[in-house]
This record gives sequence, C-alpha cells and structure tokens, in this order.
Amino acid sequence: MPDFELSEDYQDLSDTVREFADQVVAPVSAKHDEEHSFPYEVVSQMADMGLFGLPFPEEVGGMGGDYFALALALEQLGRVDQSVAITLEAGVSLGAMPIHRFGNEAQKQEWLPLLASGKALAGFGLTEPEAGSDAGGTKTTARLESVGDAKNWVINGNKAFITNSGTDITKLVTVTAVTGQEERPDGSIKKEISTILVPTNTPGFTAEKAYNKVGWNASDTHPLTLDNVRVPEANLLGTRGRGYANFLSILDEGRIAIAALAVGAAQGCVDQSVKYAKERSAFGQNIGKYQAIAFKIARMEARAHTARLAYYDAAARMLAGKPFKTQAAIAKMIAGEAAMDNARDATQVFGGYGFINEFTVARHYRDSKILEVGEGTTEVQLMLIARELGL
Repeated sequence: MPDFELSEDYQDLSDTVREFADQVVAPVSAKHDEEHSFPYEVVSQMADMGLFGLPFPEEVGGMGGDYFALALALEQLGRVDQSVAITLEAGVSLGAMPIHRFGNEAQKQEWLPLLASGKALAGFGLTEPEAGSDAGGTKTTARLESVGDAKNWVINGNKAFITNSGTDITKLVTVTAVTGQEERPDGSIKKEISTILVPTNTPGFTAEKAYNKVGWNASDTHPLTLDNVRVPEANLLGTRGRGYANFLSILDEGRIAIAALAVGAAQGCVDQSVKYAKERSAFGQNIGKYQAIAFKIARMEARAHTARLAYYDAAARMLAGKPFKTQAAIAKMIAGEAAMDNARDATQVFGGYGFINEFTVARHYRDSKILEVGEGTTEVQLMLIARELGL
C-alpha cells in the first residue's frame, strides 16, 4: 500500500521551516502587509537556511534536495505568510529553475550559484498585458543585431504581473519574446517564441511602479518595460523557438509548488480557527463546542488534507519521472479552492476579528484569491484536465 508518511529527512525539514515560520515570519507579517514592504530581513534568513537552494545540486551551490523538499518548505511558510512563501516559490521554481532546466553550462555557472544562495532573485517574464492565460499571444519581440563581430538581441515589449522583478536584490528576468515567424501551409502565421536572459541593470529595462494589490502585499510585483534592451546573443536560454514550450513545462512544475503553498494557507486557516474556537466564548461556552462551528472547521480540515494528498501525488510522479501534468493541474486547482474556501470560513469563525488585517485569517482571505488565478487560472486547470480525458 502507498505510504504517505514523510521520511525523517523530509520531516526534519518541514519541522525546521515550520518553527522558522512561527518564530521569525509570523511576528512581522502584519507589519509588512500594512506597509506593503518587502521583507528583506526574512528573505536574508531564508537564504542563510539554504531554502532558495533546496532543489539544486550542491555543485552549483544548492542543497542537493528535490522539488518535494521545496514544496514542504512552501507549505509551512504559506501557513503564516503567503507573501513570503510566494517570494521563495517564484525565486526558485520560476526564477532559477528555467536556468537549471534549460541553461547551458556557462549560464548555469554564472547564475545558479547566486540564485541558489538567495542573495539574488530572478523573475519569470512570461505574462503580458494582453497575453495572460493565452501566453502564446506574446507581443514582445527580440531581433538579432550585428555590431562588428558581435551579435546582440534587441528586445522591445512589456510584461505584466512579474513577481520578484523590482527588489533591491533582483538581478535577472528571463523573458519570452517573438524571435521570428513562419507561414504555415494554410497561410496562417506561427510565432517563433524564445526565452532570453535579461540582467536587470541592462539599459532600457525598467521595473515600473509596483502594483497596488488586494493581497500578497509584501510580495514584489511590477509591470516591466523593455525599450531597445540589448543583451548578447549568448543570453538565449535553451533552443531558439522552444521558449514557450519550455516555460509551459516550468509552469507544470510550478503548479505543484503553488499547490503546496495553497495547502499551507488552507491549513493555516484551520490551525487559527481551532485555536480561536477554543479561546472565544459566546453564550456561556467556547464557540468550538457549538456544532455549527465545529463542523465548519472539520470541513476545512478535510479540504486541507485532500489538497495535501493531491500535491504529494503530483510531486511523487514528477520525481519518479512519470507524467504529472494532469495531476499537477488537479493539485493546483483543488488546493487553490481549498485555500479560498477555508479563508472564507475562517473569517466567519472569527466574526468581526476576521475582518481586521492584523489577524492572519484576514490576510489569508485577501491573499488566497490569487491562488485561483496565478500560474494558471482554475479554468486553465480544468481545460488541461478535460484534454487528458479526451474532451
């Protein structure tokens, strides 16, 4: 029979990150949320713990772990602060992982030690103002320009909703761009989309004013402008024309990570509600003794448990080298909905206090909605699942 118990190493990691989340992250979460400030001191401590290097080999400065280790860390961080969790998730699975998966040796040696150390962050420049779920609609362009014996990519376009793109430690954004096109036999045009590494200090690269978001207020998110940005031809990441396909595979993996984060949020709502229901009295007894409250929290626990099993399954398939696209889509959808549903119910359990931002459940209520949108909307996940069913 399958064994869903964590090994000693995995459990030790989970416990360590849980303690860090409770003792270091949670006490400053409300402050950073209110100020819309990036938690540099927390990120620095996460870097010292090696969290940004969890799934990368030791030879590039990583911890020699795997993607499931990253997911466990994200779950524990997501319990108390989704902004901190998404900073780690985007920095690793979206920022550094494309270089690990598709970079050549020179690119890996240049960037992975820095990114795995957590001393620098990278962004994932896929989404555009008019290309979200339909990311194949990319309008950003890159053309090769010869200057003497050298060739440079000249990039022009705009990106939207890019996480970790404007911090003081952001050093790189990998962008998708149209590098050519070809005419199909039916007369339609097929875009050639490639991915290119753009250091953030490159002239013409601008992280515009940060978004004023509903939630994830301590996470760094900007629109980007690329105005005649010139980078060497060698900054092409992977094979020319494979950029879109490669980024889609990165998103498949990322959905496991986002599912883990969402499970953490869902579980955080359970934990906070149980604690509050045991302390809060109404009509002569603790509210947890009332069946209406007890059953509500019981359903919340069932959602978190089910979503956790879903992402465990997807991660196990991924690590075993088996197809996992559909399972990742299921996990992401189930976990995102569990987080949103649990946040709504936790807010109800807390009553008026659930509407006060100093309380964790109030922040989860604002933060969790994006878990049904980011890295693939619920509708995109349903589309992927339906395709697998042959519909």
